[in-house]
Parts: sequence; C-alpha cells; structure tokens
Amino acid sequence: MSGATQPEDHGRQPLLNDALVVLEAPTQAWSNEAGDLGGAPIHGVFHGDWRYIAGLSLRVAGEPVEPTGTALTASRAVFHGIARAIDDVTPDPRVLIERERSVRAGALTERIRIRNGRDAAIVAELEVVVEASIAQLSTVKAGRPAPVEIGWRADGDALEASDGTRSLEIAADGALSRDGDRVTARWRLEVDAGATADAVLSLGLVDPTAVVGPAADRRIGMLPASGDAALDRWSRRATEDLRAMLLDAGAGPFAAAGAPWFMTLFGRDSLITARLLLPLSLELAEGTLRTLAARQGTAVDPATAEEPGKILHELRQSTFTMPGEGIELPPVYYGTVDATPLWIVLLHEAWGAGLPLATVRELRPALEAALGWLRDHGSPDGSGFLRYIDRSGTGLANQGWKDSGDSVRFRDGRIAEGPIALCEVQAQACQAAAGGAALLDALGDAEGAIEWRAWAERMRERFRAAFWVDRGGERYPAIALDGAGEPVDAKTSNMGQLLGTTLLTEEEEAQVARLLVVPRFASGWGLRTMASDEGGYWPLSYHCGSVWPHDTGIVIEGMLRAGLGAEARTLAAQLLRTADAFGGRLPELFAGFSAEEASTPVAYPASCRPQAWSAAAVVPVHRALTD
Repeated sequence: MSGATQPEDHGRQPLLNDALVVLEAPTQAWSNEAGDLGGAPIHGVFHGDWRYIAGLSLRVAGEPVEPTGTALTASRAVFHGIARAIDDVTPDPRVLIERERSVRAGALTERIRIRNGRDAAIVAELEVVVEASIAQLSTVKAGRPAPVEIGWRADGDALEASDGTRSLEIAADGALSRDGDRVTARWRLEVDAGATADAVLSLGLVDPTAVVGPAADRRIGMLPASGDAALDRWSRRATEDLRAMLLDAGAGPFAAAGAPWFMTLFGRDSLITARLLLPLSLELAEGTLRTLAARQGTAVDPATAEEPGKILHELRQSTFTMPGEGIELPPVYYGTVDATPLWIVLLHEAWGAGLPLATVRELRPALEAALGWLRDHGSPDGSGFLRYIDRSGTGLANQGWKDSGDSVRFRDGRIAEGPIALCEVQAQACQAAAGGAALLDALGDAEGAIEWRAWAERMRERFRAAFWVDRGGERYPAIALDGAGEPVDAKTSNMGQLLGTTLLTEEEEAQVARLLVVPRFASGWGLRTMASDEGGYWPLSYHCGSVWPHDTGIVIEGMLRAGLGAEARTLAAQLLRTADAFGGRLPELFAGFSAEEASTPVAYPASCRPQAWSAAAVVPVHRALTD
C-alpha cells in the first residue's frame, strides 16, 4: 500500500454523457436510452432544485423491454422496443412497445402502447415501478443524494407523497399499490390481432417555495432556412431546446442556464443567451433585463457578494452546497464580475434591435445603478480595472465565465492569485460604458454620455498599457492581471471575447483573430479554451483546454462585428460539424482533442445538456455561414 494521501470521499458527481433528458423548465426527466430511470446516479425526475423520483422502470410479462430506437424532441420521447416474452417464435418481432414520455412544467406523463402484429390476440401484463425520493438537487450533484422523509396519503385513484412542503402525485389508469416509498402500477391488457392498447401513468410535482416558474410565453423565432441540411437541423433542435428552457420569475421570460444543475436564473448565462438570440426574440431580452433589474444589488454584503448596482450571479431556493470544493452559495448570490456590464450591453443592443425608448426609460434607474457599480465598486483597488476576489471564504474563487478554481493560469501552468482582473471583463466594461453613453444620449443626458465615453477611452488606454504581452515571438493579450498587477500570460480563448467590443484597434483585432484560428486553438471542432502549447493545457480540463460552444459562438460574433469574416467562417464551420455530431444538441462543453486525434468530438462526461448559451451559438454560426 502506498503512502500517498487519499482524497476525502465526498461522492462523485454524476456523469451525463450516456443519459437521455426530456424537459420543460423547470421540470426534467433523465433516463437511459430505453426509457428506464434508476440505473445511473443522474437518473430521476427533477422539478426546480429538487429530485422527486429516483427510479421509474417498465416490465412487460416480467421482463425489461428490449430497445430498438428512440424518437426525441425537447419535451417528448418515444422509446421503441420489443417484448419477446409475449411474441411468437418467428424471427420477425411482432409485438412492439411504444413508450411515450412527455414532460410539462410540473408534470410527466408516461403512455405505454402495445402494438400486436401477430395473427392472434395476446395478453400483456404491464408493470411500472416508481421509486419516490425527494432530495435536494445539490446533494444529487455531489453524488450523495440525501432524501428527506415523506408521508403518503391516498387521493381517489392516486397516491400523494409529501415532505410537508413539496408534493408528488402518482396516478394511473391501472391498479396502484405501495410498499414504502415504492409505488407499482399494474395493467392486464388484452390486445386483439392487429390492434393496439394503451396504459397511462402520470406524475404531478408541486413546490410552493419555488423562486422561478415556467414561462407563459415560449415563443422564439426561427432562423431562415440556410440550404445546409446540417445547419438547419441544428437550428431546429437548438430553438426547440431553448423554448423548453424558458422560465419566468414575475417579470417576463428568461433562459435557464442548463440541465440538470442550472435550471434557474443565472445572470451571466441568461444575459449572454438573450444577447445571442436578439435576432430571434426581443421579448426574451426584455424579460431577462427586467428580471435581473428587479433583483439588482442595493447594499454591501460580503456574505452574498452584493453591492449597490450589481447584477446577481445565481438564484436558488436555498443555499447551494458543493461538498469537497468548500463552496456554499447563498440563495441569492452576486459573485460575478461580468453580469453587470453584460446587463448594460444587452440593454444597449436590445434598444438597437427595436426595444422602445420608453422601456429603456423605465429601466434607466437600473442602468444608472449598473454604471455606478462599474465606477464605484467594480475596481476596489482604484486601478480602473474591474477585479474580483471572494471575501466570504465559501464563494466562487473565480467570478468570470471561467469560474473553476484553476482556470486562470500563467504560461507555465501556475495558478494566478487574486484579486483577478480578467481581460474579457475589461472589454465588457468598455463596451458597457460606450453603450451606456449612447443610451444616456438618447435619454437626453448629454453630460452623462460624455462622462462614460471618456471612461471607455481611459479603459482602452489602460488595457493597452497593462495587458499585452510578448512571449515566444507572439504578441497577445494576457488572460488577466493577477493581484500584484502582473499579466497572467497563458494564451486562452478569453482574448477572443475582446473582438468587436471597441476595446481594441482594428489592427489588434486582426492580430488576435489570426492567432485564434491556428491549430493550437482551433481544434477542428471549435475553439479551445486554452492553446494546446500552454503549460496548463489538458483536453479534459474544464476551462484549460476543453471547447465551450458558447465561447466559440461569442468569438464568432465578435469577429463578425470586427469585419473578420474569413476567421469567423473558419470557426463556424468547425462548430457546425460538432453540432451535427451531437445531433444538434451541443453540450455545455466537450474535450479539446483535435479532429486529427479523434474522428468525432469527445464528450466531457459531466457536461450539462441542453445548455442555453450552447444552443444560442447557432445564431452567430448561421450568420457567419450564410451572410
């Protein structure tokens, strides 16, 4: 036995790459490819921040159905299979099972159809077993589900389980029985030759403490047909997923970040998704802006990272704990450095896309508060650069979009120490100041507009002096400045998010774009988060070598703004190839292996999907390949 220190066992986060999900926010069902739930840690029926069902399995004549294929949309799946226990002895399957699962917000319906292709009638004994288990989402994510105690009562032909707050109703058109927290529905179906027969089970999920609910309006426009079959398939699937992920917290629709762990409001994710989708939905932009403005910070609170004018990071029903990482996030958490400038950017771009000036005027107090945060709180050291550091001791160590603890590294792989000033956050702040000035001009505040144009120009000058580095014969912007003001000199995709923001000159933008399309960055499947020749690179690192589709999409969008169409098309073609390989449902991220190393993109096994901003990346890709 070695003397190596063994890590403390905090459970293992469930892997997702082999599971199938059907969803309509805030409800989702995860199963295997045959439709059964319970064989993997991720399996279950979730509603909001809780899992209600840990298992749901079908047996016909006491045997599992043998799967033959699945037809899938965002909110509906039909699992096709055969039941040989009640079939004849010929080689051709004559008894088919169609198991249709549909999910609506707060509800799941399971319809099992027996199709008898035999020449004689059959009797099908069906059994569906439901394992009730109400457990907080964070405990499932940690790999240590902690079910709460539940009580049961009969309600007519249904059974209801409750923990005293949340409730689960199980109903069936067959006979229901219960053994502890396991409920069994049984049917005996007589099916004539050439006929069909159905059995139906339904679940109802209720949580009166939910902080977000389903969007009443799930409209998102469609991209025009491109003539490219793969691009059009991706467009249809992405739009369908995005519609299924829309939520409302009382101020209009916004996109949940992603399934399964982030089916709620995330400032950064929801803003970026709404911005990418502006050509398809102005209503989504307005709903996102209003929802976040209603929860804008008003006080200084180190425990939640709240500050006056700051836009929140995450909204939950209760404290969200990540065992083993030392992270414990309060229900309303403001630990993000970029959501506030991104809110201003979205407001400006939505106005440019047709948001009425009257709506901008209504949001003016939130605009002025957000601009005030850039000036008064975003740069606590007085350097003029937006910086972050976790002051609570239990929050996120990194508070940009690359929010894992090891994401900000030097070229030799060393992890930078804070307070951190990320390069793309300075670009977002510059863009926000310029956009805010245009909005103030439109609102009749010429003096305020002058102030913020000058602020943006000073940011450009500061950035040029502090962030650019020369390493190994290459000149490029560092990912960040560390707490001592030193450039963190790894080459990362962050520099791509400077494009089209007004931070760089045309020559600087062209220089960055040329670097991003070389094979060290452009993997053949999309843009790596870190160049493959850096000391911290690893293809399965969450933020230091993987490919994030939304990141590639934002860079493509910036390239188009900067007039760099050839480079945009290079990355767009790669991401389209990847989207087709994933059946049009791009995951949160995937491995950074090159197209030469792997003939298909390699999954990052814990990657969420669908992910709103990954789906929204189809919009800049479509523009790059069709304009």
